[in-house]
Amino acid sequence: QVQLVESGGGLVQAGDSLRLSCAASGLTISRYNMGWFRQAPGKEREFVTAIARGRSIVSYADSVKGRFTVSRDNAENTVALQMNALKPEETAIYYCAADDAFALFRSPSLYDYWGQGTQVTVSS
Repeated sequence: QVQLVESGGGLVQAGDSLRLSCAASGLTISRYNMGWFRQAPGKEREFVTAIARGRSIVSYADSVKGRFTVSRDNAENTVALQMNALKPEETAIYYCAADDAFALFRSPSLYDYWGQGTQVTVSS
């Protein structure tokens, strides 16, 4: 049974940093592209970042470039998202996802496995 479990969310002030982690079980993340998405209340789930299985290819949403960094630890079977200079409009539930396609996708509908999400709240 595949499980992705996110952790590290919380309540922070604008400008603060948070580090999210996604622990995988039932799959070996080295064989998967791993993505982070977020969903704010009343909005669609949106792409944040993704890292290819080979680690050399990374994609970021324009809104987070230069502030967010995705990384993976294949030995620990985990993926991390370092978020700096957070903004109130980035308040959302953040989800980790896995996909075994050849290409690196931004569409959430193309990801095979999802975690339950972790809440990030950024106060102004």
